[in-house]
Amino acid sequence: MEEFIKTIAAHIGLAIESIGILMIAIGTAVTLARVLQHILVQRRNNAEQRDVYLRYAGWLVAGLTFQLAGDIVHTAIAPNWDDIGKLAAIALIRTFLTYFLDKDMESMREKQKLHANT
Repeated sequence: MEEFIKTIAAHIGLAIESIGILMIAIGTAVTLARVLQHILVQRRNNAEQRDVYLRYAGWLVAGLTFQLAGDIVHTAIAPNWDDIGKLAAIALIRTFLTYFLDKDMESMREKQKLHANT
């Protein structure tokens, strides 16, 4: 029974991680299209550039969150200390990235508000 649950957890973890990868890939494709559109149309509006960055950062944060969730599921069933250590390192790195992306997004939103009010 334990092996069955481990197998199910592995499949669920893989599915969740796949969603994270898909979110990052979609976000990257959408962002690339918007950047190319701005380059081709030669719009150099800072507000629009900040909006592109904010949307991309949102995709990245969502993707990182799914990736972390997948890692947690993988180690949820009878982890050993090696698995726990790897999860801790991965969680620290992904949390660090998410925190600073959130800070950047907050800063960009403030700039957007200031720009909108002027």
